[in-house]
Amino acid sequence: MVWSGTQNVPTYQLWVSGAERPGAGNSIPIEDPSTGKIIAICQAADDADVATTIELANDVFKSGVWSRASRHVRADVLDKAAELLQTKLPELIAAEVEQTGRAIREMNAQVPSLVRWFRYYAALLRTEERAVLPTTGKLHNFTERRPLGVVAQITPFNHPLLIAVKKLAPALAAGNSVVLKPSDMTPITSLMLGRILQQAGLPDGVFNVLPGYGEPTGKAIVQHPLIRKVDVTGGTPAGRAIGEIAGRNLSAFTAELGGKAPLVVFELADVDAAVNGIAFGSFIASGQTCVAATRIIVHNTVFDHVLQQLRAKAESITRRIGSPKNTESMMGPLVSERQLGNVETLVNAAVESGKAVIQAGGARMQGLSPLDGFNLSDGYFYPPTILASSSDAPRSILETRIWREEAFGPVIVLVGFDTEEQAVELANDSEFGLGAAIWTRDLSQAFRVSEQIDAGIVWVNSHHRNDPSSPWGGTKSASGVGSENGVDAYHAYTTMKSTIINYASAEEMAADDWFGEGVGNVRYG
Repeated sequence: MVWSGTQNVPTYQLWVSGAERPGAGNSIPIEDPSTGKIIAICQAADDADVATTIELANDVFKSGVWSRASRHVRADVLDKAAELLQTKLPELIAAEVEQTGRAIREMNAQVPSLVRWFRYYAALLRTEERAVLPTTGKLHNFTERRPLGVVAQITPFNHPLLIAVKKLAPALAAGNSVVLKPSDMTPITSLMLGRILQQAGLPDGVFNVLPGYGEPTGKAIVQHPLIRKVDVTGGTPAGRAIGEIAGRNLSAFTAELGGKAPLVVFELADVDAAVNGIAFGSFIASGQTCVAATRIIVHNTVFDHVLQQLRAKAESITRRIGSPKNTESMMGPLVSERQLGNVETLVNAAVESGKAVIQAGGARMQGLSPLDGFNLSDGYFYPPTILASSSDAPRSILETRIWREEAFGPVIVLVGFDTEEQAVELANDSEFGLGAAIWTRDLSQAFRVSEQIDAGIVWVNSHHRNDPSSPWGGTKSASGVGSENGVDAYHAYTTMKSTIINYASAEEMAADDWFGEGVGNVRYG
């Protein structure tokens, strides 16, 4: 297929066995969400490309060039990857901004932080200890972690490079071969990683990138019998479908899926700090994060104060939305017209039902930016939006779809509460359980409430803090299975091997004859 206006845009190929290779699948147009223009064409992998790549990756795994390499060799390569990543920051940041529409000020902060994941897992390799178990008898029983084999990683559009690196670092540290399928909307920086890792010394074929749509490319990858683990970040419906396929193959499975994070502001919260925290947790990445603070639960004694300050914050951000390439721009567009439509549908349904009132935002942005004259009409810009219940029915908004469904946009819902028990009940009123936040200056309350909130991550007086050492995963099925980051993620990319060595003397071994003549005591185990 040929798209208009694409004659001079670059074309990206697959990354297989350390080289660019053409893909036989339907090509994918890559769009700049801030302008609606196609900025690149990416070739896609078809079933044959998938099968060939996985078989090549499996051959490399079996060769032992990486899977049996010294842990110190693997650590050195990860450290070198971190070093090279830093040298490539300007082009990686530019590509992330263009393909996602994220504001460059966000990417200037996020992309440099990715070196921490490579360095963390390099350090883990150098410091990991091996257990010697107290097995009965003259036996030396030690354990070690061994790689799984070829693993599949499926990454989303919202943090293309961050989420790829979060998955790659522990998988490579463990010695696996990786086949990564990036989002069809944002594949460019994942392909750029291939060259960086090759230059760092990663053997060809250990890391492969197969762009394509979820079906057929993604499905073909996860259902291949040589795939030993599937690690996906995405929406809950897709995660469940992928998990079903992985289960049929008895492949290991990790999934970081949907979220509808509550953020509770108690009476004793520092309101100024809480409002700043809400704005960051809600509107960073235009609300397109799995832990976005979308349900804001505020004590009724401070509700009006919080709402007033949030309105002012939302209006301030809206005034300063312009070109994503402008370092003064606060927020970028949504990633696609489809995503914009999803957000508009949920907001409009809540308002038209009479159960929600718009307090800020609420309509697609049009015209020229007051910040820099950028034409917002061409992109998928949606302002920071605040919804609250209608005044005659304080809890009416709890009956809307947007209270329960993941909008994945810069939209927050405010609801009030009177008691701590009500706050906890509202916070847990969701099928999701990924992230949550509490704002209070009462330390006892912080401990008490954080224990009761059903989420895999609970922040107190903060939101969306992330570190390679800190587990990141949900507690309810709609938010996924397993977790990223930390030692647990490394362990999830390994299988345990136990080696038992009998060091008894020759005479003792000879006497240990289970089927010897006569009747006598025998051991078992």
